Amino acid sequence: MADLTKMIAVPLDGSQNAMNSIDYISLIFGPKHDLEVTLLYVLTSLPSLLVDDRDMGHEDRLRLKSIEDKNVQMAERILAQGKKALIQKGFRDEKIKTIYKQKKLGIPRDISMWADDRQADAVVISTRGRSRLEAFFMGEVARKLLEYCKICPVWIVSGVAKSNHVLIAVDSSENALRAVDHAGFMLAGTECHVTLFHSMRDLRRFMPKEVLDEAPELEELWKHKAGEQIAPYMKKAKDMLLQAGLTEKRIKTKVVDGSRSAAKDILDEAKSTNCGTIVIGRRGQSAEKKFSMGSVAAKVVEAAAMTVSVVP
Repeated sequence: MADLTKMIAVPLDGSQNAMNSIDYISLIFGPKHDLEVTLLYVLTSLPSLLVDDRDMGHEDRLRLKSIEDKNVQMAERILAQGKKALIQKGFRDEKIKTIYKQKKLGIPRDISMWADDRQADAVVISTRGRSRLEAFFMGEVARKLLEYCKICPVWIVSGVAKSNHVLIAVDSSENALRAVDHAGFMLAGTECHVTLFHSMRDLRRFMPKEVLDEAPELEELWKHKAGEQIAPYMKKAKDMLLQAGLTEKRIKTKVVDGSRSAAKDILDEAKSTNCGTIVIGRRGQSAEKKFSMGSVAAKVVEAAAMTVSVVP
């Protein structure tokens, strides 16, 4: 299957942590992959009360213009640094675009609207900003991106990526299969190894252990039924990856007896197998609201020490 061109948007803020997104893209895709990277910077702005002051004197107006010019120059410098880093890693100049835009509705909303309007295949963003104080701010931008991006998947890069092993969380929801479809498209043509992972729900997620102790045979019956339920979804997920172009030897499936927490099972599996990326649907089997963050996805994003791709 011929690889289709993928377009990834990478918001930058001038921090070294933000550059981790570029390192991650290089690790997962590499410069030979058919990939377009758009480096995006959202210009900060002074309060409208000051900018729109019609009574401002000429000298103050010149100072304001000077600040705005320096703001643009800083954006151009940050974007140029990002582009240089990609070129040094072997990415071609013509495959890298740089864009800065004025903040309108807020940084995360502006990024999400741009990504959805341009039909970006993914937004890849680091979770930390230019300083320890701003780490919370960048975390807030990433969190709000998950809320605002209704179409485009968000890949949240935490720390330095060292592994191209990808874990895809699978359950019997349509959203999980969309996550598989997205991962298949993004990873086709790469050297990544993929594990399709499912944690069977423990009966203790439904009833207290003290109650279940009265009927231990129900646990075996439940495992059998749960295994039968997930089997066709695991098969379909693997078929989707094969159809996308991933090779058989790079795909494995794993179903485990889950604990009381599916998020913990996913994180433990990712850590024990040295995964660098977790791909998960925004909502799972029990999510009620169309664009709400499911509890499992939210817990994985909050606790993960690796990249997490959240697929709407």
